[in-house]
Amino acid sequence: MRPPHWSVRFLLAAMAIVLAITAGSAQTGAGPIVLLISFDGWRWDYTDRAEVPHLRALASRGVRADGLIPAFPSKTFPNHYTLVTGLYPEHHGIVANVIAEPGFPERFTMNSRTARDARWWGGEPLWNTAMRQGRRAASMFWPGSEAPIGGMRPTHWRPFNDAVPNAARVAQVLQWLALPRDQQPAFITLYFSDVDTAGHTYGPDSRQVLQAAGRLDRMLGDLIDGARRLDLMERLTVVVVSDHGMSQLSDQRVIYLDDYLDLSTVDVTEWSPNLGLSPRSGSVDAVYASLKGKHPSLAVYKREETPAHLHYRNNRRIPPIVGLADDGWRIATHGMAAVDWAAGRSSGGAHGYDPTLKSMHGLFVAAGPRVPEGLRTPAFENIHIYNFLCAVLGLKPAANDGDPKVAEGFLRPTQ
Repeated sequence: MRPPHWSVRFLLAAMAIVLAITAGSAQTGAGPIVLLISFDGWRWDYTDRAEVPHLRALASRGVRADGLIPAFPSKTFPNHYTLVTGLYPEHHGIVANVIAEPGFPERFTMNSRTARDARWWGGEPLWNTAMRQGRRAASMFWPGSEAPIGGMRPTHWRPFNDAVPNAARVAQVLQWLALPRDQQPAFITLYFSDVDTAGHTYGPDSRQVLQAAGRLDRMLGDLIDGARRLDLMERLTVVVVSDHGMSQLSDQRVIYLDDYLDLSTVDVTEWSPNLGLSPRSGSVDAVYASLKGKHPSLAVYKREETPAHLHYRNNRRIPPIVGLADDGWRIATHGMAAVDWAAGRSSGGAHGYDPTLKSMHGLFVAAGPRVPEGLRTPAFENIHIYNFLCAVLGLKPAANDGDPKVAEGFLRPTQ
């Protein structure tokens, strides 16, 4: 249940008192702080289309990319975990929002207890990197933060609850930033879902998406104002990212899987627009032959033959047959489509497509003491974010798929 409005106002009022008491308490020479903010589903072009003065101001005093290229599949859990590990999904193990692995009794889903089971999560998330090197970390929501990965969770963390108002999320982050220096987190994550929800419901070209973007921009402004009152701007780097973009769907762009397959013979772990199939009966070759080349807007691969640029072969959790719809197409059954049409859900937005598509590119804006002012950079892959964050914090990164030279391009040289 969403907390009542009065509770949010009370929390913000209490935080204003805390900020007033602690303003100016930060000490010169204290270590760097990174605040990593996710605007889930923010497509690269929303920054220019929406009224987002705080985000544009942040970009003007830092760096902005023309786009942030997601890992495949361009979905929420795989990419949020890539952002904090620098690993492609085939290497960190979160290869989809829904995963089945032979030998695991339950499948992984975003909203089940399996998402809090550490055995699904490989690699080293940045909060672990920070804590292993003597720093503190905090997470106001982030995929993976609820699991004891490597036996560790962030110093401070909150179980995900999307009903928590955005203002309360901001207040919690400011409360952590207001802690005494010896208790203050060096790395904090913060997550917002508004833009992704609006994009799925109304489509990326809708006024509702731009309105959601404006609401989140006001939250960003509140965060920066709070950090300024705490006298933290000489230490704080704010990094705003998204996990993927969004494409427009249409009633006229539907691939009906039951036209080609008896669905009782397969296990479908992911439906659309990236399809994951495992045979229940029969062979991989037989299922593959039933789909390959049957619809002009559906590419079908065996796991070991997926395109190299997807980095989606080398993990047993990847289904043996992978399908990928063309941009703006979706995969469904006739029954699923009929239900969507009846509920008015047939013309919203979707993501999960090939990351090279411009429609899938997301957001990267960062500003802080080590970031050059007014830098505009071409789109780059999100595997490089982890090294960038480690460099800002002065941490030694764990092994990852990113290139440290990309991160260096967003930083002023150290003195």
